[in-house]
Amino acid sequence: MSKKLIVAIDGPAGSGKSTTAKLLANKLKYLYLDTGAMYRAITFLAIKHKIVDNEQEIVELLKRTEIELTYTNGVSKVFADKVDLSEEIRSQEVNGKVSDVSKIKQVRQILVQKQKQIGGLGAIVMEGRDIGTVVFPQADVKFFLTATIDERTKRRTKEMKEKGKHVPEELVKENLLNRDKIDSTREESPLQKAKDAIAVDTSTLSIDEQVTFLYEEIKKVAERKGIVL
Repeated sequence: MSKKLIVAIDGPAGSGKSTTAKLLANKLKYLYLDTGAMYRAITFLAIKHKIVDNEQEIVELLKRTEIELTYTNGVSKVFADKVDLSEEIRSQEVNGKVSDVSKIKQVRQILVQKQKQIGGLGAIVMEGRDIGTVVFPQADVKFFLTATIDERTKRRTKEMKEKGKHVPEELVKENLLNRDKIDSTREESPLQKAKDAIAVDTSTLSIDEQVTFLYEEIKKVAERKGIVL
């Protein structure tokens, strides 16, 4: 039996998943896996190859592309056939199409299998939209992070501005709402809270408060299982 935990963090865009998951992984000395980066990578490539509206061609492209994630010294990177796409996958164009690509059944099946392989040994914090329900329904600890749409819009606009991308708030909000709708209503592994996940509204919480709350909950589970963090 593994003496390391699998921690699943799900929730919509802008809810604080990525930053919290990274810091939590650092605190636990666990691997961090941003599953959304995988979907962003294939979306970027589909846009680049001008096949973003052709589901079968996207699937074929994914089958012949090696997507890898690394996390070193607090920095997460995504590679496609050894090419670093970490910056490219955060564009507004990718933001606008990633949910459409992510809902393709075969795309999810291929990437979920890869995610299961990566996280199977434990000692990992995985974040996404279907980790606690589909990828690792047996995860030791599950969280579902949420925040108001206005707070999420504010965060995402600030994040893009810090990267030199000035996008109007109304456009960011529209994109988030559209992604919410697609992610929550897609047929294949929709975004939803696992029944045994701990819901955390991050609207008024600082990042430090989020990390502290999640860490304390993980400590409780570890103690029950006799695992030393």
